[in-house]
Amino acid sequence: MSILKVARMGHPVLRERARPLEPSEISTPRIQRLIDDMFETMHDSQGIGLAGPQVHESIRLFVAGVDEEDAGMSPVVIINPEITPIGTEVEEDWEGCLSIPDVRGRVPRAVEIRIRALDRHGTPIAMTASGYPARVVQHETDHLDGVLFFDRMTSFDSLTFLEEYSRYWTGKET
Repeated sequence: MSILKVARMGHPVLRERARPLEPSEISTPRIQRLIDDMFETMHDSQGIGLAGPQVHESIRLFVAGVDEEDAGMSPVVIINPEITPIGTEVEEDWEGCLSIPDVRGRVPRAVEIRIRALDRHGTPIAMTASGYPARVVQHETDHLDGVLFFDRMTSFDSLTFLEEYSRYWTGKET
C-alpha cells in the first residue's frame, strides 16, 4: 500500500463534480488498490474520511471510519452515494478537512441521513447514519460534488486555525 498525495484547497480537482464509477470498474485491481491506499493515507493523516477527489481521483468514491471501537464509525467504502436527509433536524458542529489543513469551522448538517450506494465489491448497500457518522458521510459526499466545508458554513465567525481552536474554542458553545 502507498500513502497518496492529498490535494489541498485551491487545486481544481476539489471543485469538480466527480464522475460515477461504472460497476465493471469497481473490481479492477486499480480501484481495489486505490481503496486500500486511501485507507492507508487517511490513517496516516489521522483523518476520519477521504474522498477520491482529495487524492486527485475525480471519481465518486470515499472511505471513512477507523478500526478503533471508541471512534464511533467503523471502516466503510462508499461508491456513487445518494444521500437523503431523514427529517428536518439540523445540527451545527465543528469540522476540519485534510485538504484544508489546520483549519476548523462550525458547519450545519442533517442529523440523520439515508445512504444508498455501492460497497467495495459493487454490491448495492442501503443504510442510515446519525450524529457524527452522518456528518462524516455528508462531508465526504460534498467532496464528490466539488463542495468544501466552509461553503456550507452559515457564518465565518467560527472559522479558525487548529491552534486557536484548541486554545479558545474547545468546549465553548456558539
